[in-house]
This record gives sequence, structure tokens and C-alpha cells, in this order.
Amino acid sequence: MTIHKEGRSIVAIAFFTLLIINLAVYYFITSNTIVTWVLGVPSFLIFLFIVRFFRKPTRQILTDENTVYAPADGTVLVIEETDEPEYFKDKRIQVSVFMSVWNVHINWYPLKGIIKYFKYHPGQFLMARVPKSSTLNERTSVVIEDNKERKILVRQIAGIVARRIICYAKELNEVEQNSEMGFIRFGSRVDVFLPLDAKIEVKLGDKTKGSQTVLATLK
Repeated sequence: MTIHKEGRSIVAIAFFTLLIINLAVYYFITSNTIVTWVLGVPSFLIFLFIVRFFRKPTRQILTDENTVYAPADGTVLVIEETDEPEYFKDKRIQVSVFMSVWNVHINWYPLKGIIKYFKYHPGQFLMARVPKSSTLNERTSVVIEDNKERKILVRQIAGIVARRIICYAKELNEVEQNSEMGFIRFGSRVDVFLPLDAKIEVKLGDKTKGSQTVLATLK
């Protein structure tokens, strides 16, 4: 496990900020042992949380042209047939994965193919569990088309705490299955819009492991 590139500067800033605060309190305010521990222990725990949040686990790269893998770690929040008005403008099966602050926050491409569409949408920061967050919150939409002309849409959605979505997608670029698509900071969700004939391989409440859990099988 390493620190993801999107978090290295934040981890460094957090380390030096907490270190300076603790040293300043010890040398310029009080050297009392109890005060040192009262301040030091929470500082250490905060730093561990930040490091853990930006962790980058080592995972086996799985590939299968008929498989849609989970784009994120988290919990399956939604499985339903719905209208997708932005790109497909028809009915699709939506599978949503909710990411808590304890999950790895890297996002992966669930399918190999060409990026046919990419758009960033500024928006609100409603709780990611709320259904309307899919269309009202800050988000990115990425459409991937594979070599059999099958398309899926992956949508990164900011949550109530998340304040930055990072997406590496660029239109017409070819992407590898389970390569990194981006990163969302501090709690959020990822929606995947699949063809109606896709076979869903997860159920509500299932825990997913990004790039490893099979979300659906394409026909």
C-alpha cells in the first residue's frame, strides 16, 4: 500500500501543520506532560485518518470484455431501471455504489474501451445517499464504448463532505479496464448506467471492492 498521488501534498501539509502546532504548544505555551498527550494523541489520530483516506492499495488487474467491474469501494445503494437523460436519453439499469469516508476513494474504469463522452457538471453538495444527488450535485459523466459497441456511463458524484472530484477521462482516449479513472475526496458515490439486458451480479447492500467485484455481465 502507498499514498495516492492526489493525497501526497495533503498528507505532507497535514504532517507539518500538526507537528508545528504540537511543538509550538510544547515549547512556547506549556511543556506539561498531560497537555502534550491531550494534544498529541488526537493529532496523531487525525494524521492516521488522512493517511488512511488517501491510501492506494495494491490490487490484481482483472480483465474480461463481458464483465463490468465495480468502479469503487463501497456499498451498493441503488439497483433500478431508470431514465438516463444526459447522454443515452432512454432507460438504463442504474447501479450506484456509495463510498463512505472509510473506503478507498480511487475510482476505476469498469470496462475497456474508448471515451465517447466526458462532461463535468458543477453543482450542489447534497448527501450522496439522496437520489437527486445524481442530477443536482457536482459530478462528472464518462461514457465508455467497448469494441462491441456496447456503452456504459459512469458518473462520479460529490457528497456532502466531498469538495473535489478528480477525473482523468478525455474524449476519444482509449482506456484499459480497471485502470484508474479518478479520485473523489471525502465521501461520495459512483453511478453506473448499464444496458437493460445486462445481468446484474450484485444486490442491494453488497460491499464492493473497486476493480475486483463483478458488478454486471454484458451480453
